[in-house]
Amino acid sequence: MNKVAFITGASRGIGLSIANALNVNGYDVVGTARGVFEFSPVNQDSKMVAMQLDITSRDEVKNLPSVLKELDLMPSIVINNAGITADQLFLRMSDENWDNVIDTNLNGVFNITKAFIKHLVKSKSGRVINISSVSGLMGNPGQVNYSSAKAGVIGFTKSIALELGSRNIRCNAIAPGFIDTDMTSYLDDEAKAEIVKGIPLQKLWFTKRYI
Repeated sequence: MNKVAFITGASRGIGLSIANALNVNGYDVVGTARGVFEFSPVNQDSKMVAMQLDITSRDEVKNLPSVLKELDLMPSIVINNAGITADQLFLRMSDENWDNVIDTNLNGVFNITKAFIKHLVKSKSGRVINISSVSGLMGNPGQVNYSSAKAGVIGFTKSIALELGSRNIRCNAIAPGFIDTDMTSYLDDEAKAEIVKGIPLQKLWFTKRYI
């Protein structure tokens, strides 16, 4: 298959680091975000295509395969990375905060994977990599919505791995701990200190331009 990777939430943070790492290693990269953005490729021999896309919109997502076929950029690797937070204690959590986080962090994974799965099955090869979170394994106060979505991503991944393994498609979930990105920038020093207490290496990790 072509060395093409499709990554959601690729404009910053973990997604951008993954995109740059794949670019350095010779992959053509298609990255998406809700807003307009641009890549700055290190390896000029590989394509990096930035696309504006709302992964919660099934009308937008369903057009992806035809668009990428025309560009000869159908992916061999699909990375579901996009995620948002809307933290609040459960007693005060609004319906909107619950729905928005579940829609992006869990339904978005369904929408994107569904769009490409027939292509991967037909190719009898490929990878689906879903970025979950340690919050989906352990829970986290104030993140009932986020933790629920990320736990759902783990269950989703386990199930499709069992369905697709016989088709030579590997499906994996990665559950990072707290990483110093834009998503965690709202945490004050006191909150970060409390988080660090529970990390064996006693520090937050930082994303880099490329890995």
